[in-house]
Amino acid sequence: MIGRLQGLLAEKNPPQLLIDCHGVGYLVDVPMSTFYNLPGLGEKVTLLTHFVVREDAQILYGFATPAEREAFRQLIKISGVGPRTALSVLSGMGVADLAQAITLQEPGRLIKVPGIGKKTAERLLLELKGKLGADIGPHTGVTSDAQADILQALIALGYSDKEAALALKALPADVGVTEGIKLALKALSKA
Repeated sequence: MIGRLQGLLAEKNPPQLLIDCHGVGYLVDVPMSTFYNLPGLGEKVTLLTHFVVREDAQILYGFATPAEREAFRQLIKISGVGPRTALSVLSGMGVADLAQAITLQEPGRLIKVPGIGKKTAERLLLELKGKLGADIGPHTGVTSDAQADILQALIALGYSDKEAALALKALPADVGVTEGIKLALKALSKA
């Protein structure tokens, strides 16, 4: 399996790239999140890859980050979601947004992606719950170490990811860990 490509960027035709690796040109399909962060033509580029072999084709998919590649791999494991659909999901929303939508169980965010209907969105939320999260992207708009600590404390106390994320959203941005946990617990006890 081809796991990584490093070479010169020869062509850019969304969503496909041609990467020249010492005289061999590899066609690589990439999500738009990767495409927008590419260097100029003729410059050095490194992509993590996933190689798909089908009866009628061999396709190489490229990703700028390990998180993108892992999210792609989790998506294609789901029945009815092929590589093109997975690429579309990653092009329509970032990995952190996808992880947050899954954590908060928000099908509306997935439905906005072209090619994703209500049933597919619900299946994605169901099958990816617990598989995309803190290791792939932030659960919420966690912007500081204090917020991350508060979130982990709430989860450790037995609250679900969704409950903890909603409680975290209600807190002031500059709150300390101890005060934040107290405020979050008060908010959760009222709900």
